[in-house]
Order: sequence, then structure tokens, then C-alpha cells
Amino acid sequence: MARTKAETYDLKRDSITDKAAILFAEKGFSGASMTDLATICGVSKSLIYHYYAAKEDILYEVMKEHIDDLVDVINDTNHVSSDPVEEFTSLTTALVHHYAGAENAQKVLLYELNNLNPAERKEIVYKERLIIKRFEGVFVRINPEMKSQTALLKSKIMLFFGMLNWMHTWYDPKGEMSRDEIAMLATNTIIGT
Repeated sequence: MARTKAETYDLKRDSITDKAAILFAEKGFSGASMTDLATICGVSKSLIYHYYAAKEDILYEVMKEHIDDLVDVINDTNHVSSDPVEEFTSLTTALVHHYAGAENAQKVLLYELNNLNPAERKEIVYKERLIIKRFEGVFVRINPEMKSQTALLKSKIMLFFGMLNWMHTWYDPKGEMSRDEIAMLATNTIIGT
């Protein structure tokens, strides 16, 4: 008879994933051990292995959860608008707000991608490209001439994501600028208003 999964299984697994994001962001994937993870989780290593077969599986789960959440943000139909500037601003604001509380997972996504196996890395990169394409599409609606200037379009969008993706290194939520103001500033910087 197959063993049934405990009701708290998913909660415990999620807790391990969340703590791993903190640990990997702080020490790097290579610098973090399963012993470190067990310690930060307050459990035994054997319990960690009950939920994950390997440290690499945990890394993938941290990235997958984060990138899936970002894809959900850009696919949310609440951001669709007939006014492309409004849509771009709405998408930007949603991403900036999503990054709040997800700084560790964002760091892991930015710094640890090469530690995934090729198939998992390909999946994450594909989802990153979906996000980029979504913003490119809206940006072309704002600036139709960009459709034929693919190098410039790519450069502008990648500079835009450079602003957003690295907020965790400098943004102070207790500072003078709100996340909404930062989102508007990033939008205006890229669309040139």
C-alpha cells in the first residue's frame, strides 16, 4: 500500500524552499550546504531529504516558484489596457511590488542560473524570455518604429530590466520613494516621458 502524504507536506516543503532562498542569496548556492539549510530550517538533514532528493532540486524549486510568479504577474489580464503607456506602467508597478519580499529569490535567479542542469536552465530562460517579450510587445505599441529597430528595442528593454532586477541592491522601502514612484520613474526613463 502506498504511503499517503501528510497534510502539512506542502507547507513544510514550501518552508524549506523559502529558507533555501534566504540561504542561497546570502551564501551562494555553492557556499551553502545541506547542513546549513537544515540548521536554518531547524530540522535534520534527513528531513530535508524527505522533501528534496538533492540541493540542486531545491535550487530549481526556488527559481521555478519565483519565475512562475513573475510570469503570472505579466499574464494577469488586469494589466491589459488600450493605452500602452498605462499597460507598461501597470506591468512595471506589478513587478516592482512583486519583488517586495522576493528579494532573496530574485538574487538566486540572477546569480545561480548556471547551477541548474541544462533542461531546467532552458525552462527558466524560456520563462524569462516570455517576460521580456511581453514588455517588448507593449513597448512597440508605444513606439511603433521600434518594431524595425530590433537591436535598439532589445537594448532598451534589457536596460529597463537592469533597473528593476537589481533594485534589491539599493532600494530602501523605508526611504523617501515608494515602490509606485520607483515603478513610474523606471517607466518614464525607458519610454522617455
